[in-house]
Amino acid sequence: MALGIYISVPFCRTKCSFCNFASGVFSRELFDRYINIVAEDIARAEQIAPGAQFESEVDSIYLGGGTPSVLAPDQLERLFLAVHEKFKVSNNTEVTVECAPGTLTREMLNALVDFGVNRVSLGVQSFVDEESRSVGRLHTREITFADINSLRQHGIENISVDLIAGLPHQTPKSWRESLQDVVDSQVPHVSVYMLEVDEDSRLGRELMAGGTRYHAHFVPDDDTTADLYQQACDTLNKAGVRQYEISNFARPESESRHNLKYWLRQPYLGFGVDAHSMLASQNCEGLRFSTADDLDQFLAGAPRTFRHVNRAAAEDEAFFLGLRLNRGVDLSAIEQESGKDPVARRGAALEELTEAELLQRDHCTIRLTDRGRLLSNEVFERLTLAAPPEEERRNESANPPLIAISPPPK
Repeated sequence: MALGIYISVPFCRTKCSFCNFASGVFSRELFDRYINIVAEDIARAEQIAPGAQFESEVDSIYLGGGTPSVLAPDQLERLFLAVHEKFKVSNNTEVTVECAPGTLTREMLNALVDFGVNRVSLGVQSFVDEESRSVGRLHTREITFADINSLRQHGIENISVDLIAGLPHQTPKSWRESLQDVVDSQVPHVSVYMLEVDEDSRLGRELMAGGTRYHAHFVPDDDTTADLYQQACDTLNKAGVRQYEISNFARPESESRHNLKYWLRQPYLGFGVDAHSMLASQNCEGLRFSTADDLDQFLAGAPRTFRHVNRAAAEDEAFFLGLRLNRGVDLSAIEQESGKDPVARRGAALEELTEAELLQRDHCTIRLTDRGRLLSNEVFERLTLAAPPEEERRNESANPPLIAISPPPK
């Protein structure tokens, strides 16, 4: 199965007040050093995870962050060259770069086309300027529409727009305006996230303190945010931008190939700070590993953390990842892969969740209801088993769940 490649670019023009990702505003002097390390990691990709099944063919490349478009074109080129020199990139590869509105200069647009980028994800968050400014975004509605037009003029039609429900100052009326704008833009893909304010973010600390900095006193409550999310589902589905995953909506044949790899447990390799990977393994059901989530630690050569996925964990993943998709989970496929009836171990939980109208079952398929998507974390927790079966526990000594391997000397 072809591989997905993810490259983390943790650099931003500004740090959003709600953000707790491994990204931020850093000196440009770090950019070259960071890119050199990532390129070296790509060059030795098959050495990163001993025992994993290394795939050389790639059909999706995704540069995320952070804001990859803050890099200079020649720096982006080095990342793409590193991938092409190491992997067999198929002709129909989906190549996505996350960009912030206002960073798409003519030079950058030409570079994206030259590098084979055919999909751009714009971090818009809101088409209402007051809401964008309140969380530290630098763009305006006018800039966003100009960027969408520029992308199309350069032949990049596959555009995704991110929106966030629950931003400071957001109301049902202003949210309708953002939704109408994204529908009117005719972009083929939209991601809608409900604001989750982490206590380690600036906005989160201010909310916990009951203060007013970062517009904390204008953040909608949880019930209002849930209503805004449901409003987005209704509006986008009605407009033909159909929901296919909890947070993602697409016009026909415009689903994100790369992100589907995450939800379908297909192989992908991540490079850069706080990058995660999933590969098939020779001695377990899969191997998951990740890099340091701190830039200084990553630059200092911090070891990756590895986790062997045993049979019980793989089954759990098939449930809580597969249920994110509107198509739901194929129980017969899980049984065929694991050799065991997945319902037998979760019968009571499935029955209770169905009676609570959080799940619906159609023969061998289960999927979340509209209400279930709002309470998806509770559903996933209920379906994830607390402990593996006895035969899996006996094998844990042979496959310890957590190990750390330092990278070889450079």
